[in-house]
Amino acid sequence: MKFVIQRVTKASVSVDDKILGQIQKGFLILIGISDQDTKEIADKMVRKMTGLRIFQDEEGKTNLSLEDVKGSLLLISQFTLYANCKKGYRPSFMEAGKPQMAEELYEYIIEKSKESVSNVQKGQFGADMKVSLVNDGPFTIVLDSEQL
Repeated sequence: MKFVIQRVTKASVSVDDKILGQIQKGFLILIGISDQDTKEIADKMVRKMTGLRIFQDEEGKTNLSLEDVKGSLLLISQFTLYANCKKGYRPSFMEAGKPQMAEELYEYIIEKSKESVSNVQKGQFGADMKVSLVNDGPFTIVLDSEQL
């Protein structure tokens, strides 16, 4: 499982010009799921993501968590995080989770995130989404379950 976490001052996602989710201060997270992923891995990733202390305190140090700043989440499914570009110029997505399994885990991640974050917004699994954001910093972190 891979999370690309972007600290944002605002972010939104739309499909067919209709806004599905939008947040102010918080994290925009692109979520990639592989066939090897499980609910246990998702639990670990959500715990790590929500606990990250990457917001600035009054001294300008990155010392505050999402909870500390009462931040929000915008969660977007992104199977292309599992693109394999080793051969040729056309990426292979064979390592990405099968759609039904990946969607179930994506929805599980959303529900798990709601246990500790009051405002959780989401995109639409499998849709052609348009994502807008203002990356604060910029500050971007990649969490990979194989490295936790």
